[in-house]
Amino acid sequence: MNDSTHGIRIRPGSLADAPAILDMLDGAVVWMNGRGNTEQWGTTPYSQKPGGVARVERYTTENAPYIAELDGRPVGALVLDSGPSPQMPIASAEEPERYVRLLVSDRRYAGLGIGAALLAHAAEETRRAGVGLLRVDCWAGGGGELVAFYERNGFTPTDRFLFGSWPGQVLARRVG
Repeated sequence: MNDSTHGIRIRPGSLADAPAILDMLDGAVVWMNGRGNTEQWGTTPYSQKPGGVARVERYTTENAPYIAELDGRPVGALVLDSGPSPQMPIASAEEPERYVRLLVSDRRYAGLGIGAALLAHAAEETRRAGVGLLRVDCWAGGGGELVAFYERNGFTPTDRFLFGSWPGQVLARRVG
């Protein structure tokens, strides 16, 4: 499971990766806040949010986690599931699907294509499973940069939603 992009290697994740994933999530909150974005993930480090640690541990034990490594160091994480979170106001697809439940990269390695490599890997894993649909949801606020990132990676916006006051966008990608 290697990806040639900048020497990034993608491997299956496990519970042992939970601390590294939490560090990446905490770093992402700091990075977003430093850019003035306090709406997407708030201002509290993910590891200190109620249920944050347990959620990441569930991701690594109940879902399909993948870790991107650069020189043996975890620099990104992706979690695949069979559908959206039941806590989100998102309808299940009317066909089998794979769903990106988490995508995060270590902001110190921004610009190396870590997120794109993980999404390409998710598409390949979806195809390998004989499933034709890969979906993801993301924050649709700000200037729409995150939605544009997914569009650049082959996803098409489908449904918009609100989770409280948090604007979200579902995007889909056909694979196969």
